[in-house]
Amino acid sequence: MKRSIRIVLFVAIGLVVVLIAATYISSLETEDTFRTCKLLAEEDIDRVDFNRFDSVTVAANTLYKASGFKELMQGEQYRDAWAAPITVPIAFLDTLKGGLRIIEEGGGQQTHSLELEDKLGIRYALRSLSKDSKKLVPDFARDLGLENIIVDGVSAQHPYAALVVAELSAAAGLLHTRPELMFLPKQKGFGELNDKYGNRLYFLEYESEGKVDWTGISGVRELVDTDDLIELRSEIGNDISIDKNALVRARLFDILIGDWDRHAKQWGWALKETNETICAVPVPTDRDNAFFKQDGILPSLIANDYALPKVQPFGKDIDYLPGLVRGFDEYFLRVCSRELFVREAEVLKHSISDSLIEDAFKVWPERILELDGPEIKAKLRARRDELVPIAKRFHNILDRRPLSKMELNGCEDLELFGSMVYCFDCGDEIR
Repeated sequence: MKRSIRIVLFVAIGLVVVLIAATYISSLETEDTFRTCKLLAEEDIDRVDFNRFDSVTVAANTLYKASGFKELMQGEQYRDAWAAPITVPIAFLDTLKGGLRIIEEGGGQQTHSLELEDKLGIRYALRSLSKDSKKLVPDFARDLGLENIIVDGVSAQHPYAALVVAELSAAAGLLHTRPELMFLPKQKGFGELNDKYGNRLYFLEYESEGKVDWTGISGVRELVDTDDLIELRSEIGNDISIDKNALVRARLFDILIGDWDRHAKQWGWALKETNETICAVPVPTDRDNAFFKQDGILPSLIANDYALPKVQPFGKDIDYLPGLVRGFDEYFLRVCSRELFVREAEVLKHSISDSLIEDAFKVWPERILELDGPEIKAKLRARRDELVPIAKRFHNILDRRPLSKMELNGCEDLELFGSMVYCFDCGDEIR
């Protein structure tokens, strides 16, 4: 018995050693931790006069190219899509949308972005496709020389997902930020930020907060972020409410497209005034994780139902629905009925038809459509067909969670008082 235990122990230790060695080998394949898009031409990019052209052929990022061994360890992901050449229009800030000026730098932990404003006061966000993951690298990974494991994780995001998601959102009757893909060369409009932001591939999209409305909804007075929405509710109480139908549909839509990263900072709200009351219509933003594709030995070990239940790959089936029901849902949707969830699931299922899915993907460049279109479309159809039972399960999970004080991810600095500590509009429920 002791001999067999020793053998099992030695085998286990051996497997761990092999895994550690394989991890280092795969992580050392790429030394860079950040790159921007690559111009697919022989010229030195800093010597190209982009004023002479109306488009350019680029690869979103070649950082994620990998050998077969690295793909085995760290996943195949969307590496081919990141490295594929596509042709995009060239843009200059002084003529784009009639002329845009920089308001401030923005961005989250990975995305470099600029907030812009046009001559009418409409706000836009210029969001880089290239991600800078250095802020996400924990100290221990940096000390061990394993930065690339974290940096390489971006390859699980589809670089052009946002374009298709916008088409699907419109069909579902949901607001979206209308992203446009373009290349911005170095130019005077960037000013002192020229070196950081010039010669890069971007999505230009509407900003989800601002004083001037771009949604086209009648009666919208302004767009605000989630912090401002909650503060306004604290001030005026029942004179403001959220469009629960739209929010339930939007959250089911998130699940349909596999967008698991939906914290409070990734929502704007269009404040619509009607008869001296305000209805806040949700504006989903930041679609970096739609169609998230995660495979490979290391990602499967790191992200699972127990360690990181919210990080789930986009497949025909949902691995673990409780991991997708977030604190955001508990806060904003706790009082919604099962019937509402089912009704909105049926609306969404009817809206996202097979023909609509086919049309939505036509916004992708031909090469990208060839690479990833068939697989993603098949998964979308399978998930759509299960939307009603998914909605029922979603509501059951939400309904079983006990009422508790909330700390909304993305609103950590917001101080809540009274019933607002528990949910957006559950004052009667907790008395």
